[in-house]
Amino acid sequence: MKQAVFDGEGSRIRWTEVPGEEPARVYLHGLGSMSAVYHAHIAARAELAGRRSLFVDLPGHGLSDRPGTFGYTLEEHADAAAVALDQAGVTLAELIAHSMGGSVAIVLAHRRPDLVSRLVLTEANLDAPPRPTAGSSGIASYDEDDFVAEQHARVLEAVGPLWAATMRLADPRALHRSAVGLRQGSNPVMRTILEQLSVERVYLQGERSGELAGRKSLEAAGVRVVTVPGAGHNVMFDNPDAFAAAVAGTH
Repeated sequence: MKQAVFDGEGSRIRWTEVPGEEPARVYLHGLGSMSAVYHAHIAARAELAGRRSLFVDLPGHGLSDRPGTFGYTLEEHADAAAVALDQAGVTLAELIAHSMGGSVAIVLAHRRPDLVSRLVLTEANLDAPPRPTAGSSGIASYDEDDFVAEQHARVLEAVGPLWAATMRLADPRALHRSAVGLRQGSNPVMRTILEQLSVERVYLQGERSGELAGRKSLEAAGVRVVTVPGAGHNVMFDNPDAFAAAVAGTH
């Protein structure tokens, strides 16, 4: 495990790493998740082996610290991730990012283009506010103190055992503030940034999640949108073959 200080209080963002060839692949998780849990089984596949791979836990999540004074906006998450990549000596990485992590990756590519050469986004949140059915919308609907004191436990029971397994490791206040940050979005909003980026961009949409809003506009801007058969929001679990092919660039 490696770490880097990302704020003035000495809080640390942490990641695990597999050595290999550059450019590195950097995996970012979604709200209430952990990077290695959602992506290590993909990075270990034969078609992806041999590349340097970093599994970064965003602030408030997984192994990373969870300072109470941190805002957990998309910009702050992106800046913390940039600190980790700078500490790791990573430049022009491929970012493989899920859900909220995809939003963070888009903002990171906008703020630090020297760090990003390619984006592979899995059902990333592109709009503010996100659709009402998004998990972040439900969490952000509560008052922060109420969520920490009462609603966090109820949300854990409601989201099911897969998401709860990692969500219970996230700090409740960080979880809520991250959800609020997603609802607020970035400035410019994530969709606008994504359409304007010049790097290679791949967007994975699970077939069971329905049609991607604004797909034609994204494709017109050069984003390759892939509908993954038999998959829902967690494409890397539902159809790992298609997911790995997209990361490898063979899909």
